[in-house]
Amino acid sequence: MTTSRESLRDVPRRGSLRHLRIVPPGLRSRLRQFDLERRVALALAVVAVLAGFATYLQISSAPPFGGGIRWVVLLLNLDLILLLLLGVLIARRLVHLVLQRRRGRHGSRLHGRLVALFGLVAIAPSIIVSIFSITFLSSGLEAWFSERIHTALTNSLRVARAYLEEHKANIRADALAMAADLSREMPFYFDSPSRLEKLVEAQAALRALSEAVLFDAGGNVLARSGLSFTFELDRLPMEVLDKADLGEVVVLTSDTDDRVRAVLRLEGLGKIYLVVGRFVDPEVLGFVERTQEVVSEYEAMQRERSDVQIASALIFGIIALLLLLAAVWTGLNFADRLATPLSRLIAAAERVRSGDLMARVPETDADDEIAVLSRAFNRMTSQLSSQQRALIEANQQLDRRRRFTEAVLTGVSAGVLGLDSDRTILLPNRQALDFLAVTDGDLKGRRIEEVMPEALPLFARLDGQETSVTAELVLERGGQQRTLLVRLAAQREAGETIGYVMTFDDITELLSAQRQA
Repeated sequence: MTTSRESLRDVPRRGSLRHLRIVPPGLRSRLRQFDLERRVALALAVVAVLAGFATYLQISSAPPFGGGIRWVVLLLNLDLILLLLLGVLIARRLVHLVLQRRRGRHGSRLHGRLVALFGLVAIAPSIIVSIFSITFLSSGLEAWFSERIHTALTNSLRVARAYLEEHKANIRADALAMAADLSREMPFYFDSPSRLEKLVEAQAALRALSEAVLFDAGGNVLARSGLSFTFELDRLPMEVLDKADLGEVVVLTSDTDDRVRAVLRLEGLGKIYLVVGRFVDPEVLGFVERTQEVVSEYEAMQRERSDVQIASALIFGIIALLLLLAAVWTGLNFADRLATPLSRLIAAAERVRSGDLMARVPETDADDEIAVLSRAFNRMTSQLSSQQRALIEANQQLDRRRRFTEAVLTGVSAGVLGLDSDRTILLPNRQALDFLAVTDGDLKGRRIEEVMPEALPLFARLDGQETSVTAELVLERGGQQRTLLVRLAAQREAGETIGYVMTFDDITELLSAQRQA
């Protein structure tokens, strides 16, 4: 009883100096810095996600699909900057977590497991999506640069060129034939321009030419057919006439014109030139030019195919890594929200285990399970603290009553023993110790049959309905024989015995005096 009372007295009460929470210098500034860091990291994570999606959308509309490359480069630079900043912040958090675990801080192991779990959940989809994207891009490039597509483009270019070459060959042949006829007939028509013009018209009509023009080196038109009024000599480059002077038939085509022309010099007539033309569908000419450009671009892209794959893989990797770090940071924050309240609960539980029933955890207005658990813990510790104070007060009251009872029993001349229902001695007075010739330490906690076996028959008599018995017992202690008048009373509640009170007086001298009388 003494040990339990002392332990209860040593428990600190509410309002003691031990529980005054002293805020260390600089703690508030560190908390503000941590909160600012968390907000900055959250803003970076949001911007990183938006930048990643913006980069993906911009790449989807970038060359060779369309759009401009400038915004793609700017967004990639922004992604790299955000990637570095998020990497630094996450590295700091992970180092801090490792240091906490090495110091054995409460909840650090759970925090580490949650971070690892959320990191794995965030990493796995990113890796899968990245692998799928790179594989899809590679298969797409394989499809783009397959042999069938290359053959189709090459054949299209060949067909277009063959169509154009056929027109060129036809107009070259017609130009040579007409030039031969004019070279033979023109000497007879120099003196009559009208007859010369009719000759040119007849030759053009004979060969189904849409235009035919005779002109000299000075640019003077000698004759032309009826449909040649739209032709302008100043549109002919000088190198065309130079080639014609060398005896070549120069064939001219353009995607901005609707005909094919041939230029050559008439033999034997000095520097007199003939230009003939025939209508060609302008869409065909444009198709030829575009087909040639497409094939050239296709071949250039095929040569740069590996570079495109590497660049695309790097871009996808940057975007995936950026989104991954944003997801990891989100997982870290979520793990903090789970682990921090649990760590506080563990620390508070350790304080309660050490006897500090004033331990409390911060409460929030949230309605999740952790907040409910925190409020329940605070209610539990508050109730335990109240019960502890009630126990202390009850124990103090019992202690006062015990001391009062001991004081009363000390003034009684008879010996008194208080026993429990198992006949274990709980409370002896000084006279009982003297009668039994023992000390207080030898008597408390021992059963009555060990120190006073002569009293066992009295307990057997109380097994019935009687509440008390009286008898004379002869005790021999220390070589002396004494006769005691013993009275044993049972204390019962609800029909069950909860204890005994034994009183005895020494009547040895009284009996001796009666015998002598």
